[in-house]
Amino acid sequence: MVQLETLRDKNPGPEPQKKNTIKAIAQLVRPRQWVKNSFVFIGLLFTQNLSQHLIIKVIIAAVAFCLVSSAVYVMNDFVDRRYDRNHPIKCKRPLASNRVTLPVAGSICALFLLGGILLGLHVSKIAVGILVLYVAQNIAYTKGLKRIVLIDVFIIALGFMMRILMGTWGVGIPPSEWLLLCGFMVALFMGFGKRCSELNELNADAGLHRPVLERYSSGFLNQLLGITAGGVIFTYSLYTLDSATVALHHTSALIYTVPFVIYGIFRYLYLIHEGEAGDPSKLVTKDGHLIAVVILWVLCVLWILKLHDLVLGVF
Repeated sequence: MVQLETLRDKNPGPEPQKKNTIKAIAQLVRPRQWVKNSFVFIGLLFTQNLSQHLIIKVIIAAVAFCLVSSAVYVMNDFVDRRYDRNHPIKCKRPLASNRVTLPVAGSICALFLLGGILLGLHVSKIAVGILVLYVAQNIAYTKGLKRIVLIDVFIIALGFMMRILMGTWGVGIPPSEWLLLCGFMVALFMGFGKRCSELNELNADAGLHRPVLERYSSGFLNQLLGITAGGVIFTYSLYTLDSATVALHHTSALIYTVPFVIYGIFRYLYLIHEGEAGDPSKLVTKDGHLIAVVILWVLCVLWILKLHDLVLGVF
């Protein structure tokens, strides 16, 4: 009897799982996903009226979008927690694994949402309107639109469009129609790529995790990927050659940045077919090729635009 008690003391079993830890809360708000909010800076990259005031304004707009998007992620995780438990990876999310309690998650959601809206007020009324619309469309997505084939990805793409509008219209930068269309095509391309990866990864269990996947097929998604990939290259190329773009920047040299866009698209397609494109945000921050091509594209754009500004300033 004594030996049995001693054995039990030495093997007490697994410790109770700690709840509401800083690590779990950080995972809940998904700071890694904030890379998507880099779309807010696109307007700043191509504007000619660059000033310290405008830069600060765009940074505040990006932070506001980060806070609001994190609140939306918490809401989505709350609604999807039962489906996430059927996913081999998402079952480890804080709400699905019960590592964050629902009252704490609700408080964090409200705090982030309020903070984002208050920051938006420092930018403009338009910025606040964009943030409110972003929340509304995500609620509609969570409540039912995510179960409608094609509409689910279009809603996601609309979210990226709102990020671009936040950094242009929201801060007083006139947005380019071609640049908006290009951003929309990029978002569709990544959205369909994510669906393709999910379908390949989950196979027969895909519908248990995301019901809309039952309506997609690999062949259909490959067609959509081809169309949207071509759309990205086509719309960005037209933006660089558009007469309004040439007149604004006093150069047609932006066409030389197109190869970076083409390589980035092709690299992403390769990763999809290798089964590594389930999370676009993770890829952009971890795949060396994509990181390099994004950095080179940004540097090339800055070099072309600022070099011409310098020449015009001298003459």
